Amino acid sequence: MTRFDFELRKPDDMHIHLRQGPNLKNYVEDCIPYFGKILVMPNTVPPISNAIILKKYKKQIQSFAPNMTPLMTFKLKASMGTEEIDILKKAGAVAGKLYPAGATTNSADGITDVKRIYALLEHMQAKDLVLSVHAEDPDAFCLDRESVYLEKIKDIADHFPKLKIIIEHLSCRQAVEYVQEAPEKIAATISVHHLLLTLNDILGASFNPHHFCKPIAKTPEDRKAIMQAAFSGNPKFFLGTDSAPHLKASKETAAGQAGIYTAPVAIPLLISIFEKAGKLEMLENFTSQFGSAFYELEQNQATISFKREDWSVPELMHGVVPFFAGKKISWKLAD
Repeated sequence: MTRFDFELRKPDDMHIHLRQGPNLKNYVEDCIPYFGKILVMPNTVPPISNAIILKKYKKQIQSFAPNMTPLMTFKLKASMGTEEIDILKKAGAVAGKLYPAGATTNSADGITDVKRIYALLEHMQAKDLVLSVHAEDPDAFCLDRESVYLEKIKDIADHFPKLKIIIEHLSCRQAVEYVQEAPEKIAATISVHHLLLTLNDILGASFNPHHFCKPIAKTPEDRKAIMQAAFSGNPKFFLGTDSAPHLKASKETAAGQAGIYTAPVAIPLLISIFEKAGKLEMLENFTSQFGSAFYELEQNQATISFKREDWSVPELMHGVVPFFAGKKISWKLAD
């Protein structure tokens, strides 16, 4: 056996949450070994919704990881004007994020009526900015929220035929099928936890708050559809971990926060997932090529190497319970 058992073009994480405050440094540094580019979500406090905040946040991230590229997004608000979109793009934004009001963490100030931002979407289309969507209707039954929201995605796609749209963190079969059948301008990210979890992992024998995320993991049928999409080699599907750290105390409470901290384990787990399915040759497309191609960015030139060696995921990292905490993973970064 060689020293390096598996080599991979350095991946891109096309959907990640880094938060703000003293732990930002830790969350960024956990990404450095694994990712060349990261698409940073804007639902922070305060939100990334103007150029000043965006540039400051990007500078902070770069100060901790000068060799990793943060791709910046901004939070769409109904009160925005088209001139603000111009300024945000000039500041380096590559995408605007649509959060339905109340759908997820820090989204109370999100969009209540998509038609109210049609002028902004038209301008984003003209400026070649990607629309990133948390595709859930918060008024629908929790297991139907993503499938119900697809109607709004279809309306947006019909009204803006050149606007690139990404449905983030797919969680249901209907969304997978829609993306497969939709025009090329519509793509989707897939998270590691949606490849592994079902509702039974959250609410089976007992409630596991550290598996609680939005959109919530659903049925085995939904997971199977998501897996098939990830393994398919279809360039519309690529990695977005949706890694979302919350301190342990904010998860283990009556109003526990939605989100799973996957950044430190995502790539080793993906190697195991793809290997088990006999699809290891498809992994680099999924992690390292399709996302960059959709955003019209250069692929990373660096590679990372892994060895087949069991290691135990820490029970706690920076006050956060990571995904697979206390469990063993069979692939490890090579020294």
